[in-house]
Amino acid sequence: MRADAARNLEAVLTAGARTLAVDAGASMADIAAEAGVDRRTVYRRFASREALLAAVYEARLDAIEAVIREARLREAPVQVALHRYVEGVIEVNRTWPVDLARMLTDAPSRERRDQFVHEVDAFLQRATDEGLFRPGLPPGWAAALIPLFMHQASRELPRLTPGQAADIVVDTLLHGIGTGIGTTPAPHAPSP
Repeated sequence: MRADAARNLEAVLTAGARTLAVDAGASMADIAAEAGVDRRTVYRRFASREALLAAVYEARLDAIEAVIREARLREAPVQVALHRYVEGVIEVNRTWPVDLARMLTDAPSRERRDQFVHEVDAFLQRATDEGLFRPGLPPGWAAALIPLFMHQASRELPRLTPGQAADIVVDTLLHGIGTGIGTTPAPHAPSP
């Protein structure tokens, strides 16, 4: 693929991700305008909005796969791997915003994402086994919180770099938001 064609494809895909994340009913003309290309350029590559959306999902999943590989979740020290993973996913969320519920209705996307979930779950167990996370938390608790924190950081901290946003997410995961004051549990009220 020529360099200009590759740039146009990247522009169309990222514009498609952003535009469709804001307006699921956006037209191909809207996406072309956002990408700064002619509508025919979009239609030459994608026959329909659904085809474009499938390509956006694939690009997002390719980016997540690269993040997992580069974080070295199995080999790197757990805190380093956690930060790399969080930073990478924040960047992916910003570049490839999609409606995850809608993406997961696409069977190939869901199957591929499930593979990543298993990889991350194994890492979270490793992090717990190595003492980074407290043992005894409800099953799946860390796996449920981390994506929420990354999503919030992606959206609510746009002025921060992905690395700076990851610093906040990881610090919050490891230290919470409390000051430690009043950590003595409140006595339970007597049963009636």
